[in-house]
Amino acid sequence: MKIAIVGASGAVGQEFLTILEEHKDFPIDELTLFGSPRSAGTTYMFRGKEHTVKLLQHNDDFRGIDIALVSAGGSTSKEFAETITKHGTLMIDNSSAFRMEEDVPLVVPEVNAEDALNAPRRIIANPNCTTIQMVVALQVIEKLSHIRRVHVSTYQSASGAGAQAMAELQEQHAQLVRGQEPTVEKFAYQLAYNVIPHIDVFTENGYTKEEMKMYNETRKIMHSDVQVSATCVRVPVMRAHSESIWVETERPISVEEARAAFAAAEGIVLMDEPEKKAYPMPLFIAHKEPTYVGRIRKDLTNENGLTFWCVADQIKKGAALNAVQIAEWLIAHKK
Repeated sequence: MKIAIVGASGAVGQEFLTILEEHKDFPIDELTLFGSPRSAGTTYMFRGKEHTVKLLQHNDDFRGIDIALVSAGGSTSKEFAETITKHGTLMIDNSSAFRMEEDVPLVVPEVNAEDALNAPRRIIANPNCTTIQMVVALQVIEKLSHIRRVHVSTYQSASGAGAQAMAELQEQHAQLVRGQEPTVEKFAYQLAYNVIPHIDVFTENGYTKEEMKMYNETRKIMHSDVQVSATCVRVPVMRAHSESIWVETERPISVEEARAAFAAAEGIVLMDEPEKKAYPMPLFIAHKEPTYVGRIRKDLTNENGLTFWCVADQIKKGAALNAVQIAEWLIAHKK
């Protein structure tokens, strides 16, 4: 099995390397790293061997590569998709470039793994980070009763905006402690000691693109007519996203039934013991693979309503891990 990582020096690219190092059963006979002119020539150790980042170019470098894990931004994905796939390489793309295209499957393995089998363009899209962790949890409820509506507020960490954003949050705290004016470049406002109800650009309906991704992607992944209303908020957390999720189902679901279903679900860890103050928090979920669920309650205003709290590491399950899991599923099913 020959694997490539495109965007190897970025935050998600580095997480690809970490996850593949940890997943010892992932079969890799040969690994090739690709990057921009800025990162080309950089070396990384992987499974005891030094690997040098190659410059991503329009040539035949992808000939013979089975799977390319791509996280280099939407414009790069669009520009290089044909170059990557022309010799049969399967491109698992982390950007938003192809997510809503009809002939590109949008996959979260716990929800719709078999969609990955129908990739006529040899491209599989990785969903948005907030969508991934939400649909992992929603699928558990959907199996109990069809979900009609979802209201979700997100609490998104700096990691969602990349490595430079994480560094900026750290620097802002340090600057404020020193009595200096904080540097503001990656966010619309200072993030330290603040929350910003604005992620991505605003659209004509008043929702941001990030919020509309949660609406559109959820429906595509779950093959559902579910209605999703989202408010996406950036919070001064370094890593791991949190979501407050309310669902309305076709029939009432008890807290006990929901807890049992979450406890048995693939990819989910139930952490719901309020009497012991046990609930998921990004401080403790960062760098972990599962999606964590807690604070499960009946809604007080709707008999068919259920509300819960969901936390997952944005760089792992929200990005790199989900892509690796798609590849693992395909390899396991010899596709």
